[in-house]
Amino acid sequence: MTTPGTGPAANKVYGIDLGTTYSCIAQVDEYGRPAVIPNADSQPATPSVVMFDSPTDIVVGIQAKRNARVRPDDVVSLVKRHMGDDDWRVRVHGQDYSAPAISSLILRALTTDAERATGQTVTDVVITVPAYFGDAERKSTKLAGELAGLNVVDIINEPTAAAFAYGFAQTGDIAEETVLVYDLGGGTFDVTVIKLATKKIQVVATDGDHELGGADWDDQLTTYLSAQFVAEQPEAGDPLDDSYGAQDLLTMAEETKQSLTGREQVDAFVIHNGGRASITVTRQAYEELTSSLLERTLELTRRVLATAAERGAPTIDKVLLVGGMSKSPAVARRLQEEFGFNPQLADPDLAVAKGAAIYGQKKELEAYVESATGVDKDVAVRDAAAKYGLSATAAAQLVDTEVSNVTSRGFGLSLADSSGQLYVEFLAHANDTLPVESEQRFFTVADNQTEVLVEVYEQATADESERLGDNKKIVEGRLMGIPSGQPKGSPVDVRFSMARDQTIEVTARHSALSQPLVLRVEAGMASDEVRQAERAKVDLLKPKA
Repeated sequence: MTTPGTGPAANKVYGIDLGTTYSCIAQVDEYGRPAVIPNADSQPATPSVVMFDSPTDIVVGIQAKRNARVRPDDVVSLVKRHMGDDDWRVRVHGQDYSAPAISSLILRALTTDAERATGQTVTDVVITVPAYFGDAERKSTKLAGELAGLNVVDIINEPTAAAFAYGFAQTGDIAEETVLVYDLGGGTFDVTVIKLATKKIQVVATDGDHELGGADWDDQLTTYLSAQFVAEQPEAGDPLDDSYGAQDLLTMAEETKQSLTGREQVDAFVIHNGGRASITVTRQAYEELTSSLLERTLELTRRVLATAAERGAPTIDKVLLVGGMSKSPAVARRLQEEFGFNPQLADPDLAVAKGAAIYGQKKELEAYVESATGVDKDVAVRDAAAKYGLSATAAAQLVDTEVSNVTSRGFGLSLADSSGQLYVEFLAHANDTLPVESEQRFFTVADNQTEVLVEVYEQATADESERLGDNKKIVEGRLMGIPSGQPKGSPVDVRFSMARDQTIEVTARHSALSQPLVLRVEAGMASDEVRQAERAKVDLLKPKA
């Protein structure tokens, strides 16, 4: 038995928004409020850019970003778009780095700044990911945290984190409402329908695109500025043909984009190779230039609304805009025009990190209450509330809040058709409510078949496809030792289950065998071999202070 107040204290859990273009870290302060911790430059967000100054020294953040096109061989950006791609590598100073390895350097920089600002050691974290991230991307994210020397307590979806920040900012009980979270960040887009109520956050449907974000708007505007400059100063050449000129132009494009959020037109001053041009960019021209990008987000929004309606959520009560690009006036206007929504900005740059910090405190409180063995739960919650500076009501609400999620992808098995052609039969589908359980009977394809190969695939395209090449194998195993003499068409019963934490278990049984084949895919767990190989490289690098 543990006396309240004397049990083991849980480590503080920080929330990290590991973004494509910007990242930030947050905590719940002593007053129970989520707050982003400023970096060494006194900024709330750090550019997710890494520069290898030498084989053993790196720079993360604004200085790295400023050199992105000047030193393209030494600078890595937009790495989040490659998470989960086992074949992607970037070679710098003769060494190959994976996406988790690069991401770990960003995480290490964030936590180093947080430790400097707070005077506290950062060990336990919650890291956010796009809701549509699959198994491989989530494993890569958790591995990045481990390589940074962190204990990743949990991986939480970005829209769910934003919903936490919104829901817990309300006073008293949360009114039951269905919320659409439109998250347009620097490199990725998420759109998610969530049902909110007191002590309940239920994801209904989600969709997104990991290669659609503010960086694409920047690229479009950069190309436009380049073309306008060449038209006015043909003798000076194209700034995009020069690394320094290209970097300056990209910086100007980003600044122009941000200014157009609050102004109808901006004069972009471009200097290159002795040529000078003042290029007027109107908001209307900018919006026309990037309209196809915005329309893609509306297409995905339309899809997720249709899915949500099929799953019992036909009406949206509120639309929350999250992510830096959602501040563009065109976003709210087009959502109103297309769907009749009246969206509201919900702390777009920092909501995800703050929500992750609130969820982190939930994990802290849960660990504290669980450690108070032999103590009534209500007593333990009150004790935890006092320890964390919360009211007993707020602590109880946080501990008791249930988070219900959905699958981001479909999952199935490879089967052979009558001609021997392999295809994928789906046992779980995108946006199925977790936990998922599915059972199906399959059959052997030959007489005297002594073993069955069981291959589990994850959907790798926007829509489910039976084509093997449109899916990604995540685990395989063999059901062996089937006695000879079994006829073709002998039954093999397969049970697929996916837990709330997205751990997958597949059990295959043959009637002639006493023991089944059990395949298990742990949520966010990379293999020991992968961990060791990546850690050996990352440990050589120390971010500059």
